[in-house]
Amino acid sequence: MYPADSNPPAAKDSILIVDDEVPILQAFVAALSPYFDVVSATSARDADFILRKRQFKVVISDHLMPGGNGMSFLVRAREEYPQMQRILVTGYMKPEMLIRSVNEAALFRYLLKPVSLSELIKVVQDAVRAAGPAKD
Repeated sequence: MYPADSNPPAAKDSILIVDDEVPILQAFVAALSPYFDVVSATSARDADFILRKRQFKVVISDHLMPGGNGMSFLVRAREEYPQMQRILVTGYMKPEMLIRSVNEAALFRYLLKPVSLSELIKVVQDAVRAAGPAKD
């Protein structure tokens, strides 16, 4: 119960992070958890399963992962959950790949590795705002 003169804490917006590299995944979760309700997955397959169970404002995915790449996952996410903002994390600098990724998955942003945690937080905050209010 909350005192009469205080409000209950606001619900945090939910985000999903997908990365097969556990240390990176843990760093991203730790950086974003103070601001968001963070769920993580270590594969695109696990992320697909999680997306069927609940809604997210933003999904962040690594590009190259064993068992399915993040780009294909984000294209599927765009088709099935168009209101969810998509962010790709990649170590590749090839402009043609990035342009294709932005277009095919309608990315909100892409981030190049190594990702600054302060930049990650700002980009995810911007993506959550772009996703708009939660739908009931």
